[in-house]
Amino acid sequence: MKYELVVFDWDGTLLDSAGAIVRAIQAACRDLDLPVPDHARASHVIGLGLADAMRHAVPDLAPENYQAMVDRYRFHYLSGDHALTLFDGVPAMLARLHAAGHILAVATGKSRLGLERALDHSGLRPFFSASRCADECHSKPHPQMLEELMAEFGMSAGATVMIGDTSHDLLMAKNAGVDALAVTYGAHPHDHLLEHAPLACLHDVAELDAWLMSNA
Repeated sequence: MKYELVVFDWDGTLLDSAGAIVRAIQAACRDLDLPVPDHARASHVIGLGLADAMRHAVPDLAPENYQAMVDRYRFHYLSGDHALTLFDGVPAMLARLHAAGHILAVATGKSRLGLERALDHSGLRPFFSASRCADECHSKPHPQMLEELMAEFGMSAGATVMIGDTSHDLLMAKNAGVDALAVTYGAHPHDHLLEHAPLACLHDVAELDAWLMSNA
């Protein structure tokens, strides 16, 4: 077993939520009469902590309006998150990795409350031994989430792999000295992910699972 600790991003990697996040950001901007970011700008911030995401998505947002923007984003996202689904093959892949003895963890831009809600709704909680969220660590691409997870399980960087759909995930892995896999079915486009030299770019969960079976 090369990678004893396998760390997953959540949104856009396990859960098909990137489109919903973009729509919630855009709707929040409309509510507050702010410039509405296009799809590319709104999707680029997926994976960051919520405050950082709002600052990047709406550069002209005044600091005193951050909380209002966050509140409206949460209103729109939570009104539809019960309808979001996992990508095809995710439960079976996690079950196989778990049964094979890998330690599975989550490193996400979601809040702790948001991740706990998602773990319960998805049914994936039994597979994960630990998680780190953006409201309890530095936001990606800071390496703190991965560093804490490795320390929790006594794992070296060489025994750890990070899997995500954004450049923020890949840069976090690089900053932690950890190998990274990119999935291209989430928020960031293939060419953008390739710029950060992941071990591989996988185009669906079946390809990701096959790569992990052969290399992890």
